Amino acid sequence: MAQPTAEEVRAFIAAGLACEHLEVEGDGQHFFATIVSPEFEGLARVRRHQRVYTALGDRMREQIHALSMKTLTPAEFSAQAHSHH
Repeated sequence: MAQPTAEEVRAFIAAGLACEHLEVEGDGQHFFATIVSPEFEGLARVRRHQRVYTALGDRMREQIHALSMKTLTPAEFSAQAHSHH
């Protein structure tokens, strides 16, 4: 099985999770995703990650061995964006 591209990983996540903002960087082996979804409201970090893994499904286990992610709600993302100025 070919290594997925960052674009493919992004598409997999987007297909299974409603995202307001989604960035994926990576080289086929290691990926870093920034995921902003209203579905994360009220969820602890570990539950958010589980939600992303659920969205990725079997592809995650087969192909994406190292996925780091930052999971934010729209409010958290907005607050973070404003704190940089």
